[in-house]
Amino acid sequence: MSHLQSYKIYINEVKVLLIDSADLHHYPAHDDTMVALYLGKVKHLFNYIDLCEKAPKIKSLIIHYENFRELKKDFLSIFEVNEAGGGLIRNELGEYLFIFRRGFWDLPKGKIEEGETKKEAAIREVIEETGLKEVEIVEKLAVTKHTFRNRLGKRIIKKSHWYLMVSKNKTSSHKHLKTLNRLFG
Repeated sequence: MSHLQSYKIYINEVKVLLIDSADLHHYPAHDDTMVALYLGKVKHLFNYIDLCEKAPKIKSLIIHYENFRELKKDFLSIFEVNEAGGGLIRNELGEYLFIFRRGFWDLPKGKIEEGETKKEAAIREVIEETGLKEVEIVEKLAVTKHTFRNRLGKRIIKKSHWYLMVSKNKTSSHKHLKTLNRLFG
């Protein structure tokens, strides 16, 4: 069996999957899945994206086309892509660190600066956002992609590179971890 080509991204809470039409039979649709044939016009992709941003009943959207590479290229032309690095940090007590930012619990992450590797950016951002003094990467966890609109309304894809990290801090002394322990401990 040949390798299936696909591109998965989340627009709000909607999972969007771009695939080659020849592979459609490998992706069963459910009641909350919309399946759409791309006709080669980028303006139709704008309509699908708008639908994902505004239609809460759709849980997933499969867009297929006879030429996967062209579909992906056209889809990505609508967005600016920003890459970020971040981490899931575990201390020696086996506790995981989350930060409370903009009203939500999140993992520390941030934009990859010019000249930085993904790993360097992830470590820098974790240290900057948590106040930890020393973290070490154990392994790469995943790459996630989601969309948002910036302050000017431009559509952005944030491609985040996630790493499992360990901290040498043996106590829960960091302010974010103290808050987490108070709420859930």
